[in-house]
Amino acid sequence: LRNILPHWLFIVLWTGLFLSDLLVPDSFNLFVCMCVSFLSDDATGYGPVFEDQPVETIYPEESPEAKITMSCRARANPPATYQWRLNSQNIDLDGDNHYTLVGGDLVISNPIKNKHVGNYSCVATNDYGTVVSREAGVQFGYLDFFSSEEREAVHVKEGQGAVLLCAPPPHYPHELSFRWILNEFPIFITLDKRRFVSQTTGNLYISKVDSSDSGNYSCFVSSASIAKSVFSKFIPLVPLAERPIRKYPADIKVKFPDTYALVGQNVTIECFALGNPIPQIRWKKTNGELPSNHDVSMAGAHLHLYNVQYEDEGTYECEALNSKGKDWHRARVFVEAFPEWTESINSTEKDISSDYTMSCVASGKPKPHVQWLKNSYYDKRDLRFSGLTFKDSGMYQCIAENRHGVIYANAELRVIACAPTFEHNPVKWRILGAKNGRVVIECKPKAAPKPSFSWSKGTELLFNSTRVLIWEDGSLEILNVTEADEGRYTCFAENNRGKANSTGSLSITEATKITLAPSNADVKVGESTHMQCAASHDSTLDITFVWTLDAHAIDFDREGSHYERNLVRDGELLIKNTQLKHSGRYTCTAQTPVDNVTASANLVVRGPPGSPGGVRVEEIRDKSVHLIWSRGTDNHSPISKYTIQCRDSFSQEDWRDATTSPPDVEGNAETATVVDLFPWTEYEFRVIATNTLGTGDPSSPSPKVTTLEPNTVCKDVFLAVDISVILSLSTLISYSVYLQPVQPQYYYGRNFGYIVAFKPRDGYEWRKVTVADPEAKHYVHKDSSILASTEFEVKVKAFNSKGEGPYSLMAVIYSIATTERCSVAVVTALSATEAIVWWLPVTQHTVEGYQVRYWRKAEDSETSSQRVVVSSRENQTRLDNMRPDSHYLIEVKAYNAAGYGPPSQHLQIYTKKARAYFYLRLKGTSVNIAWEHVEPLANESTIDGYKVLYRQASKSTGMLFTTGKRYIDLPMHKDGDYIVEVRAYSEGGDGAVAQVRISASNLQYMSSISKLDVALTFCH
Repeated sequence: LRNILPHWLFIVLWTGLFLSDLLVPDSFNLFVCMCVSFLSDDATGYGPVFEDQPVETIYPEESPEAKITMSCRARANPPATYQWRLNSQNIDLDGDNHYTLVGGDLVISNPIKNKHVGNYSCVATNDYGTVVSREAGVQFGYLDFFSSEEREAVHVKEGQGAVLLCAPPPHYPHELSFRWILNEFPIFITLDKRRFVSQTTGNLYISKVDSSDSGNYSCFVSSASIAKSVFSKFIPLVPLAERPIRKYPADIKVKFPDTYALVGQNVTIECFALGNPIPQIRWKKTNGELPSNHDVSMAGAHLHLYNVQYEDEGTYECEALNSKGKDWHRARVFVEAFPEWTESINSTEKDISSDYTMSCVASGKPKPHVQWLKNSYYDKRDLRFSGLTFKDSGMYQCIAENRHGVIYANAELRVIACAPTFEHNPVKWRILGAKNGRVVIECKPKAAPKPSFSWSKGTELLFNSTRVLIWEDGSLEILNVTEADEGRYTCFAENNRGKANSTGSLSITEATKITLAPSNADVKVGESTHMQCAASHDSTLDITFVWTLDAHAIDFDREGSHYERNLVRDGELLIKNTQLKHSGRYTCTAQTPVDNVTASANLVVRGPPGSPGGVRVEEIRDKSVHLIWSRGTDNHSPISKYTIQCRDSFSQEDWRDATTSPPDVEGNAETATVVDLFPWTEYEFRVIATNTLGTGDPSSPSPKVTTLEPNTVCKDVFLAVDISVILSLSTLISYSVYLQPVQPQYYYGRNFGYIVAFKPRDGYEWRKVTVADPEAKHYVHKDSSILASTEFEVKVKAFNSKGEGPYSLMAVIYSIATTERCSVAVVTALSATEAIVWWLPVTQHTVEGYQVRYWRKAEDSETSSQRVVVSSRENQTRLDNMRPDSHYLIEVKAYNAAGYGPPSQHLQIYTKKARAYFYLRLKGTSVNIAWEHVEPLANESTIDGYKVLYRQASKSTGMLFTTGKRYIDLPMHKDGDYIVEVRAYSEGGDGAVAQVRISASNLQYMSSISKLDVALTFCH
């Protein structure tokens, strides 16, 4: 017996045999039946089922909590016992004081990196078997400080691009986020179409450097996994003035690599280019349209693919272009998948000696490998059981794994043996059947092995006939029932372990019949109609009417605006404000608890045609294309005509009717020629169908195409160039030529630009200058030899790769001399971080605005000054983000299109001091620092929390913390001085910083006065 039965069953059997003292086979079989049936039916016992499993854990090396907890909890009866494995080896919980078992959880105290890193799994066991949890890794997370070596300055000409390298320090895990500090923490640079921070390398890219970029930059690196941030030494960026500023073609510097994404995940790929003018970034998928689930952000530098699917796989292209040229980069996005069950296993009971197959099928990419465990040990058998025995009972696990992960499916197989019993599932005591209908009486006793079945009506045994059939599962079927079939029916079940029976009573009712069936209907969109339905039925039964459309039940609550029941005639359906989607076959089902009958009718809804499909372009020429499409649905009204629409790349949201040849496109056409297009212009097209009932929705846009360049120069277009004149404000005698740029659709070819010709009024030789930027609106010429008020004649023409167009009409302009210097009148400090400055306006009418620069006299260089630009209508401005208690220099200069005038004299100001109160208290090996709450002003955002920077006094980098409280515990150091900087932050940004110095000597003194709090006042 020990070899064929579980130990719990053996004990019961042994006791049973002892008490009964019966050793005959029939008694033995009966007792096995009672034991197994009791355990199964009452569910008094079952194997372990995981409710909580370990998860991937990253333990910060600097964590103040010196322990790791790996969770494990299983539901089981009797309760489970637990064991843990590290890298598939059992952990000695008694012999290693680092490990503690708390319930099922494993607690690792004072973890050691080279000892406790690895993959952990939990094993849960009870009398019914053993299961093992999924594996979860433990890794130690860290983010080292940046090197303390000074970073070299970067010198870049204005107009050129710049790349500042981050070079993050060693770290784990690999996922980091990057920002860049400008001049001081926490002033972070704002990202736009000109500036970009790669979240892959951390590098800062500036597509076109200008003078406002001057300053000191620091790479700020954060690891969300370990809640730590560090920043690098400052990198000075020094823009070098160059006049005129040169143009540079687009040059892609951030190139996304081949990328792997998992189905259902989100993925972001990066692309950014340097160039002047600032390049425009465009994305496309080379083998089709961009996925509908995509989004573009960061001025085009980020392409986001959400909820990635297999069809999103392919080659993606990033194109960067400006007026000087374009660049492109391609790489593939591969889509793979985590393992997923398509067929899994479930806990089950099977009869002894029966056959059974366990099957697990998993999908994924790459294809997962599947293996089996029984009671936590690998089982290499093909799990097809022929003649089950008790020793096949146990806990089975199916494991599917590929390089992206592992999934587990758990099930308990219980082999049972039992005589038939109807205790929990007797034959229904009252069965109803409709006259002339079909009746099935179920017979489903619990029994193992499967019993044989027989039936009787009263005392008469029933046998299979043309009207009566006993099914293999024991159910009794009677066809064409009449009142003569009423009576008591008994099911008998018998196997080699015993027999049982159960009885029910059959009653016959009147059949349900449709008396008024629905009729076919034909309506137009927006009209209403109704469908009739009525039925007769047995008066002792309730009847209900159910309506379906094309086999889908109508939900009157969700679709109440279109469907309604007739409250007077319960079976009638009202259909209001019909739409095309309401066409189809409507079925009325009249049903009682005993039977049901149906009747159907068709509803035709006529409306405007559907959208055409498959729009594509062929035979592309310079001013025309040939368009092809496929017909959409006519919605029961013939299509009378098509309308072709187009839009170009310069009016992305503006669709317009295109000119076609012939002008009218008939309803039976599937092609058309679109004419009067602009050469060398990118277009997309769509088609709209119309019938007598209205105009349908437009088709999806065609793939974008570019018309060809013309074979000759289109001189008539270049007559659009117009010039006007404005006097220039500059330190040199100069003049500016303003022109009305040619619209991009009139470029008619690549390499478009302008030629500006000018000469003195009394001169004979024209001087020519090429302006290569097609978006240029003016040209400034400076020459110290030109006298003020010299008269010049100017004319402009355009050119492209095919040649030059005609000159515009000639204009007369005059040069102008240097402007007067601005005079600063008053500057006043408003607070510790703000001031206001007034100046006397310059009188020349050509002034476009003013630039105010300010910087700390001793600490900052003039090139890293902060700047504020205001219009010519202003003669004052507020200066913010200043440092408290600091000596500042301020200057103002006017500017116009020709450049900046001379600066004003430097004005000096001292910002106010600000005070903050800190409270220090020793707590064991840490120091508790508290501060007063910051109250926001009426026009400021609510305080979200505080940022705390803790660093050595001799270093500029340190540890950054965020907290919503007004205190923090920091580790206490035995030697050296440390600086704590605190500032509030909100939705509107970060506030001013408050600072306190902590020295070892002060802490030793505080230690001597024990619990006494020390309140200190420090300046910002």
